[in-house]
Amino acid sequence: MNRELYFATPVYVKDVGTPEFNNQLEQNIVNWSKKDKGEVKTNMNGWHSTTDMHTKPEYKMLVDLLYEAQAFIYKDELLDNEPYLGNMWANINPPGGYNRPHTHPNSLWSGVYYIKAPINSGHLKIEDPKPCSLISRPRRKQGELPMHLWNEVHFQPVAGRLIMFPSWLNHCVDPNQSNDIRISVSFNFLQRGMFV
Repeated sequence: MNRELYFATPVYVKDVGTPEFNNQLEQNIVNWSKKDKGEVKTNMNGWHSTTDMHTKPEYKMLVDLLYEAQAFIYKDELLDNEPYLGNMWANINPPGGYNRPHTHPNSLWSGVYYIKAPINSGHLKIEDPKPCSLISRPRRKQGELPMHLWNEVHFQPVAGRLIMFPSWLNHCVDPNQSNDIRISVSFNFLQRGMFV
């Protein structure tokens, strides 16, 4: 029999940043967090900046990198019109900090860029978007499951790594179990003509 796999969920991953670039971003974000109490969204025990980060000139180089990645995705996914960065914010998760499961409504593509990511500082976890697949849980033989049978995927944070995924994909961030802070930037892209 021929096997055909359908309904895949695309997740794009690329290492784009340099240590020098990340060091400057880290300085800017830590200084920002000392002056601004931030917001509480899905973040627990951590700092979440306001969502207008993409309008601040000191983050223009990062915004440009995000637009380049979206251009690649738009070509790969045959998307029309052009991407529009709706919002962007910084996250600082100290030891014990995490983010509850959530989606990003009214967006098309969401993602994260890691600036500082110590070992054991909390994986990004995405879940199978097909809840009906949880109805049947057959027993399986010992062995490594092929990717199409996974019901969750864990991405280890790596400084300089960019991850983009559909905004409707349920995701969370595991608790930071390191002795240092983890710093990341999250964002949402829209499609011109669809939402704006």
